[in-house]
Amino acid sequence: MNNHITTIAFDADDTLWINEPYFQEAEKEFCMLLEDYLPQHSVSQELFKTEMQNLHLYGYGVKGFMLCMIETIGRVSNNTASLELVNKAIQLGQDLLQKPIELLDGVTETLESLKGKYQLVVATKGDLLDQERKLKNSGLQDYFHHIEIMSDKKENDYKKLLKHLDCKPENLLMLGNSIKSDILPVLEIGGSAAHIPYHVTWTHEQHEVNLEHPNFMELKSVDEILKLL
Repeated sequence: MNNHITTIAFDADDTLWINEPYFQEAEKEFCMLLEDYLPQHSVSQELFKTEMQNLHLYGYGVKGFMLCMIETIGRVSNNTASLELVNKAIQLGQDLLQKPIELLDGVTETLESLKGKYQLVVATKGDLLDQERKLKNSGLQDYFHHIEIMSDKKENDYKKLLKHLDCKPENLLMLGNSIKSDILPVLEIGGSAAHIPYHVTWTHEQHEVNLEHPNFMELKSVDEILKLL
């Protein structure tokens, strides 16, 4: 492990707390709403297609997901669906925005151990208001020196974060559950990264290639990082 690490950044959703299972539950309910028009797996494919088409407009988060559900209803039903159906989709989104925060195992203990020894940062994608709400309700806010809610997680986004933190790439360690968003861009700019797999990952974030890199680690759980620093 690079012993020059001074800053440790954490992804939030499915790294600090549960997120994707809630989305998948909402999507399943949404697909059931439209089964009069298409089989559920086909509705799921249509929704994903809508999300990918709109990602550059809406970014990541629940509000974009809600708009994509509404657009998918229109397309799948050929604009014949009732307003009641649209309202049910909106309700699914609002329920998502009010889900309780369930921390993942080992998170609090890990942050407690690292606090004071490293500059701790949250680097997450998503909707600003929603992520701020989740962070506030998580009780973890005081552990972090800085919270960065990013519109995307590409190399330039991390470079901007490093500039803001006045941190060199070789001094950064990023922890997260997405190889595509949390790991590859950080390695590319010269940082270190640790992957903590989560049992459910959004299709858009899946990455199948085995990764080998001197600055990369694969962990089973977040607290494993304490043995490696």
